[in-house]
Amino acid sequence: MLTFPNAKINLGLNITEKRPDGYHNLEMIFYPIPVEDALEINVLNEENGKYRLHQAGLEIAGEAESNLVVKAYKLLNEAFGLPPVDIHLFKHIPSGAGLGGGSVDAAFMLKVLNGKFELGLSDEALGEYAARLGADCAFFIRNAPTYAEGIGNLLSPISLSLKNYQLWLVKPDIFVSTRDAFSQIKPHRPAKSLKEIVQLPVEEWKECMVNDFEESIFPQFPAIGEIKEEMYRQGAVYASMSGSGSSVYGLFKADVVLPEVDFGEKAFVYKGVLTV
Repeated sequence: MLTFPNAKINLGLNITEKRPDGYHNLEMIFYPIPVEDALEINVLNEENGKYRLHQAGLEIAGEAESNLVVKAYKLLNEAFGLPPVDIHLFKHIPSGAGLGGGSVDAAFMLKVLNGKFELGLSDEALGEYAARLGADCAFFIRNAPTYAEGIGNLLSPISLSLKNYQLWLVKPDIFVSTRDAFSQIKPHRPAKSLKEIVQLPVEEWKECMVNDFEESIFPQFPAIGEIKEEMYRQGAVYASMSGSGSSVYGLFKADVVLPEVDFGEKAFVYKGVLTV
């Protein structure tokens, strides 16, 4: 069974308060985009072991045991005693980009296993399993525009379509650690919630929709901020860093011709039209 896990971007991200457990409460909007990995599973006709993982495409750090698709398999195997599986994962979504590349693979693995082995799990039940794998994994079960609160685990569907806008996405060859991202953050509650802002015309988002991580990240990594500035120079109606970085995206009207810009030899660049 073959499926194509897709990435997400964050439309705005407000860090509202620090929690007693040391984490931070956030508010943000997850939006699915057509940058995809490929994930295939087949029954493994071998008695040795319960799974075999084959990885291709972009490099994934760490051992197979730490890969979220393997963790997703083990989670459902614990509950349902699944057959051994042969897992093929082709990575196209860059890691460390704020695009949810690991989380979506985990969520789609749950959905594929549910379908292939006829487990009968509802989206709600799959979402509960997904939440055990990571804060934003549950979003990818329904995979539709969503308002997220808490640590990204409290989800509410929203009515929003950016269909036919062009997306220009750039992930430079820069790694942003969690420590870097949170180093200068000052939690605060915004004057207007993202739930209200996202109902405004996209052309007005530039003036009121922010990603709080940019205030911390851009001074430390000026090249990331320069990509956002380039997006606006080229006519973006809205541009932002996604999550805690390091990817930056711009939304452009359908009639804008996106130029060729050199963001560095190792930069990941995607241009396409949104379909949701």
